[in-house]
Amino acid sequence: MNRRTLLQSLPVTALLSTTALADAPQSSTTVYELRVYHTYEGKLDDLLRRFREHTMQLFEKHGIKNVAYWTPTDDPLKGKTLVYILSHPSREAATTNWQSFRDDPEWKEVQSKSEASGKIVEKVDSTFLTLTDFSPHLR
Repeated sequence: MNRRTLLQSLPVTALLSTTALADAPQSSTTVYELRVYHTYEGKLDDLLRRFREHTMQLFEKHGIKNVAYWTPTDDPLKGKTLVYILSHPSREAATTNWQSFRDDPEWKEVQSKSEASGKIVEKVDSTFLTLTDFSPHLR
C-alpha cells in the first residue's frame, strides 16, 4: 500500500489532533516524522510489545520525542500496521538522533531478542513534516 492510500484511509483529525500533539515541542526548526511500520503477518503484537517495553524509552534517550501512536481500525491495514509521529528539534538533529539510536548496543540487543523467531517489520515508510503557517499552534 502506498503512502497516499494510507494517509487517505486515516482521519486527519486522528493523525494531527491538538490533543495528541499537545506535548510536542514547537519551534521554527521543529520537524515531525510520520512513520508507518508494515509488519509481517501475525507480528503486530510483537512490534507493539517492543515499542511499549523498549523502543519508546530508547527514542527519548536519543533525543527523539514520542508524539502519538495509532493502529488502523480498518482493512487492509488493520492488524498489521503501526502509525506514529515523532518530533525532532531540526532535520539535522533527526539524522543525528537516528544514527545514535541505531548504534546503541541496548537497541541492538532489544532488536535481536525481539526478532529471535523471525523479522517483525516488513517495510517502513518515513515522511518528515513541518507545520504550515495556518496550522493551529500546538500546546
